[in-house]
Amino acid sequence: MRVGALEARRWGGLVFAAGLNDGIGLRLVFTPPGGRRRELEDWYWMVSRVGPHAPDGSYARMEFDAAAEPSPDSRPREGTLVWEWSRRGDAVALRAVAHGPGRVELVGDDPWGWTGRWEEASDGWQATLGGAEIAAAFGPRAGDRAAGVVAWEPGGAGSRSAVALDRAQRLLPGLDRWIDDARADWDRRRPRSSGAAEGLVEAVTDHLIWTVLLQPETGRLYAPAGRRWIFPRPRDGAPQEGAPENGAREGGPAPDDWTVFGWDSFFNALALATVSGRPAWDVLLAGIESRYPNGNVPNWRSRRGGTPDRSQPPVGSFAALKLHLACPDAEALAAAWPGLREWSDWWVADKGGRPRREGLTPGLFAWGSDAALVPSRERVPKWEAGASGHQLAAWESGQDDLPLWDDVEWDPRREVLAMSAVDLCSYRALDLECLGRIARILGDPSAADRLEAERGRLIETMNRVLWSESAGLYLDELPGGRSPRVAASNFLPLIAGVPSVRRARRMVSVLRDPARFWGEWVLPTISRDDPAFDDQQYWRGSIWPPMNYLVLQGLRRYGFDELAGQLAWKGALMFLADQRRTGFCRENFDARSGRGRGHRFQSWGPLFALGAIEEFVDACPWRGVRTGSRLPAFVGSGAAARSGIEGLRVAGEARTVELSR
Repeated sequence: MRVGALEARRWGGLVFAAGLNDGIGLRLVFTPPGGRRRELEDWYWMVSRVGPHAPDGSYARMEFDAAAEPSPDSRPREGTLVWEWSRRGDAVALRAVAHGPGRVELVGDDPWGWTGRWEEASDGWQATLGGAEIAAAFGPRAGDRAAGVVAWEPGGAGSRSAVALDRAQRLLPGLDRWIDDARADWDRRRPRSSGAAEGLVEAVTDHLIWTVLLQPETGRLYAPAGRRWIFPRPRDGAPQEGAPENGAREGGPAPDDWTVFGWDSFFNALALATVSGRPAWDVLLAGIESRYPNGNVPNWRSRRGGTPDRSQPPVGSFAALKLHLACPDAEALAAAWPGLREWSDWWVADKGGRPRREGLTPGLFAWGSDAALVPSRERVPKWEAGASGHQLAAWESGQDDLPLWDDVEWDPRREVLAMSAVDLCSYRALDLECLGRIARILGDPSAADRLEAERGRLIETMNRVLWSESAGLYLDELPGGRSPRVAASNFLPLIAGVPSVRRARRMVSVLRDPARFWGEWVLPTISRDDPAFDDQQYWRGSIWPPMNYLVLQGLRRYGFDELAGQLAWKGALMFLADQRRTGFCRENFDARSGRGRGHRFQSWGPLFALGAIEEFVDACPWRGVRTGSRLPAFVGSGAAARSGIEGLRVAGEARTVELSR
């Protein structure tokens, strides 16, 4: 039995999944005096604190502001309604308490339209799920409290024995102690951080475990971009918070759908590894298994739709290699390998006599979209219907409205942006390198040799065509010459090991220039002296977690440890300050103020915290498992500058590391 808040709308609720498309649900309902019921997606707008969540479900807690109005304008302040649950074997205790006026209820239902139904029984509810009997017993009814125990037992289909209900009723008197003990136990054994790092590990583990959802027809766990990033069935209502002006998303999660996003899944897996390897591998494999038969791991794919015309940055092999170093699992790595190879081959598959995503110079790459595969209007969200080839290619890049794409023409014949893109070439070089290393781990040296040779040719071409000595950077190739515009993604050749040490130093000098990229809030997606910087709209100047994280990896690769430490801690402290101020886990940040922007709960937001955690201990593809450098001076002094983490899982073991400045 899988148990958890596994359906997107159920931050206040549980799913009990007995098998494929077989299960039952329970949800929290709150009715304030004279107000409408709060339930399902309403809870998203009322979260005041994303609480702890043990990966085994032994304890979970979420706090809501019962007075908050559920809308994109809500600003929850206090945790006046606390929802907790704890699994122990074949039973779950659950409790909701409101510290204010209103009525709390627990309601049974059928997530994803499942056929399971609760039926009233003496002193509780009963249902049959496949071969299991499940029952719920509840405590005394009170307006400000709802509590109960759900238990299940093996039994024949259609069975209505009272075994499960009897057990639930026997467990009910000890419910409060059960939950309180579970909370104390998880608080004792959970990974945590202290000193200047206080809250870093907790921010990663809490947010990511609460983001893990279920694909009901496969039984696979996955982590979407966020609990409201479920489409393509838009609902009537206000646009989603933080949506870009050029593509507002409507409504909330489709109640019977799921959505896997390309590179989000791989970053989410790396963050999950800080607390548990199993869900991390589940999420990574779910990302790979979202691919189409031709090998494309798409921009997004859902139960009813997707993007067969385009992909997203190929960071899956990097994530798989890094995850294997942190949480070794030869079986999971072997399961990931075929899909990663197919995805790698998809980028260069023949299309009209040339590689699918070939750039202006043969051997280089450009973002694109395959027009014949673009889904019909009925198969995509409204904001995507009728999008131009240029826009679809920009979405493939992951940097949806990056100003660099403004100056690039669309090539309708080859169906790519008319350029050679530094970012895609870098991702490709990184992908080939990591695939080669995985091949050697799995005992396939001939495949490794081929991949490494291909990578060598790509790096040689990048150094010959894209490097600008005057700019000190690799620049996009356009039909009229190199692009004069520079983005944070122009530093991605560092993570791919493309530049020489001398060129890497030149690149770092540009990175450290406060007139362009460096400063109190880093890294902006576009140079500070670019006319688009002040837009601070989506990828037009804002600071994004994945780009910060990837550039950080590149600095570490070349041994710029002091600068890497500064970048890691600037991002982490910005993230933590906003989280403490709002309770949110933001999608991106304003590069002028450090204020959070976009969606309030984005799954890759904790990458800022992960970057700083890796300053303590890291499973690095180029250095192996290592402890980090000393804290930068700006982090603090005295006791605050003495920081540590405990219980972090690296290489299958819990590790404790302390750093000081």
